[in-house]
Order: sequence, then C-alpha cells, then structure tokens
Amino acid sequence: MARLAAATPPRTLRDARVPSSPQGSCDEAERGVKDRNDQRSPSPTESSSADGSWLAEVAQAAGREAGGVPVELLGDYLTLLADAATTGRKPDPVELDAVRLLGRRAAELGVSAGSAVQLYLCAARRLWSELPMVIRARDSAAVRAATEAVLHVVDAAVANLAEGYTEARKQMVRQEETLRREFIEDLLRGDADVGRLVERAEPFGLDMGRPHQVALAAPTGRLGHADAVISALERAVVHRFGDRDVLVAGKDGWIVVVAPADTDTAAPRGPQTRSGKLGDLLLAELDRSRPGRSWRVTVGRPYPGSYGIPRSYEEARDGLTMAMRLHLDTPVIHAEQLLIYRVLVRDQPAITDLVQSVLGSLVNARGGAEPLLNTLDAYFATGSVTTETARRLHLSVRAVTYRLDRVKALTGNDPTDPAQRFTIHAAVLGARLLGWPDHDLTAPS
Repeated sequence: MARLAAATPPRTLRDARVPSSPQGSCDEAERGVKDRNDQRSPSPTESSSADGSWLAEVAQAAGREAGGVPVELLGDYLTLLADAATTGRKPDPVELDAVRLLGRRAAELGVSAGSAVQLYLCAARRLWSELPMVIRARDSAAVRAATEAVLHVVDAAVANLAEGYTEARKQMVRQEETLRREFIEDLLRGDADVGRLVERAEPFGLDMGRPHQVALAAPTGRLGHADAVISALERAVVHRFGDRDVLVAGKDGWIVVVAPADTDTAAPRGPQTRSGKLGDLLLAELDRSRPGRSWRVTVGRPYPGSYGIPRSYEEARDGLTMAMRLHLDTPVIHAEQLLIYRVLVRDQPAITDLVQSVLGSLVNARGGAEPLLNTLDAYFATGSVTTETARRLHLSVRAVTYRLDRVKALTGNDPTDPAQRFTIHAAVLGARLLGWPDHDLTAPS
C-alpha cells in the first residue's frame, strides 16, 4: 500500500500534506485546494486541538447513532482509521488482537453483535466525513489508495470484532449449560443447601415457594438428537405455560420437565390433546415433533417447597420404572395411578415372600416360568376373559386354557377361582415389579 504522507506521521490531520510534485499542474492543484481551504470556515477537525479530541467527538456521535452503544468498545479503532487515511498504515496483529478482545467485551456487556458492528461502521463513516479536505481532495490515485487503506482497516477490525464476540458467546453458553446442568442435578437430588439452591433457582425463573410437579418422558429405544427434542419441547412448554417456573432438561436418557402445579388447570387445551394435564400436553407435543416414535410419560404429584421437586421427581421416576416392568400400555401415567404398586413394593420382604410362595414352582414348568407368567399377566389385564387373552397373546383359546391349568397344577392356586384370583394377581404384579424370574429373589440384594 502506497503511503499517502511523509514517513513520519503528522501530529494532527491538519498538518497532513501531500508531498510536493515535480509537475507544475499538481502544485497548482494543491495551491488551489489550499486557497479554497483558507476561504471556507474551519472544519470540526481543523478546529479541534492536537490532542485528538475530534476523535472523541466522532466516537460519541457514532455511539449515539448505533443506539447508545458504549464508545469504550471502539478502543484504538479510530486511530487505526486515521493512520490508514493519512499514511496508509495497516494494523498489526497486536492491534487486531485488541479489537478481538473488544468483541469479547461487547458480548460480556450484553451488546448485540449487530449493534457492535453498527458502531464500527458508523465510526468509519463519520471519521471519513470529518477528514480535512486536503486529504480527500488529492488526485484520484491518492484518494483511491486512502479509501482502500481505510476499507482494509474496517474489514479487518469488524472481522476480528465479530470473531471475539462469537468466541465470548460460545464460552458464555458453555458456562450457562454447565451451571444449568449442575443446578438440575442438585435440584432433583434434593440434598443441596436449601438457601443456596433458592438463590440459584432465581436466574432460571423458579419460585421454590410454589408447588411444582415433575414429568418424565422416555422414548422406546435410544433417544437420538436429544438436544433438538429438548429444545422443541422447551419452546412448546414455554409457549403454553410461560417462561416462569418451567424447566426442561435431559437426564439419564430421559426428558425432565419441571412445571408449576397449576399448569394442569391453567393450560389451554390444544386440538390434539385430550386434556389440559401436563402429561397429555407433553405427549402430544412429542408426538408432533417426533412422529413415528412411541413415548411414555409419567407425572409426579405436586409438592411445595425446595424438597417438593425432588419428591415429585422420585415419584415420576419410580412410575416410569414400574410402567416398564409391568408392560403398561398407557402412554401417560400419573403417580396416583401407581399408588397400589408402591404399596406392594414398600414392604419388599413381604412381596418377595408372596412371589416365591405363590409362583415359585412355575420355574419347574417346561420352558420356564416366563410363558406362564405372561399368560397370567394378560389374563388379569383383560378382566379374566380367556378369548381376549388368547387374542392378545396370539394364541388359541385352548392354549390359554391349557396354560391356566398348568398354573393350577404347579402352584395349587386356581387363577379362575375368584377367591384365589386376588392372591395370584398380587403375586404376578409383585413378580413384575421385582423383575422375577429374570432376577433371582433368593440372591442377596
């Protein structure tokens, strides 16, 4: 890049002069420009003192035009532009690194990327318009060189500003994700410091004094593209319930939704939802965003206080585990529906003894206990209707009857006898909850 002034930069732009040309026409042109400059009123640049106060005026005006962006984000950018216009000097790597740091600072101050870039462009335009006429009235080659030098500085500075801004935003997002993940872990675990937990909940919009309920959504199979699913569900939940007291996250391959207890009554019903309950709304949105995939949603009961959320989460998690073990077909399950199963597993030694006493001898059947246990499970699920049991198991009625007879012969308990049906049914449910016969109940836990 050809220099447009002497090797030593002038102390001010007013002192900048084009070098003398051996051609008389150039001398006459410069004298003509000088005469016109002497006749016109002094420009803001020429009337400013040599300390560069005119650059501060340009910075303030650019900041106001950009919407009140802090002028501290300009740094030495205006000086770089002035040097480029007068001497053609390009910024060195150290100066561009300083601009990159200013981009990071803009992100930390919460200034948008568009506003930061607008500040730099406004500053460049205003500085160019404030340059003395002696610089902008040179011959076309000199003006073209000055323009190229200034545009080079603008291009390099804006690129480094945007790069620094992007780096800072990515770092801030990673930090927010880490804080969010740690907060959710402590919130659902329920063993963190309560006072500190309440403080950490405020940035996420959670009022720990309100009753909350927790819902879990689990797909059939592995959850692929979890971030996309969580983002879509979070947008839908926030749109439906508002951005307060709502939290959506992924945990252990499941989607966790924390919502205030009054969402069941306050949430509007969509055209594809059967009710306004939280679980039904989540299922409808998941089916809409990921068609063709089956989901199971469990919802814990609402509880107040900082320990209410982990308690509701525990109910939803236990409900999801029970639903999987019991092979329940209902896609949305509320904790109230599983209270009887919680009663069964609460006294585990007693339910273990019941399973071993009533069903233990089924392991001696040809093919093991699993086929007979499946038959009993389907038989009780269909209301003890043999034909419906056969249809569900894809067997003949005769095969189902034969298996029921085998259960009676092996255990001494008749599943078709109403007096014995409850005992056998409770034992079957206990076997499912305990994972029997895959899990050896005699082995120490």
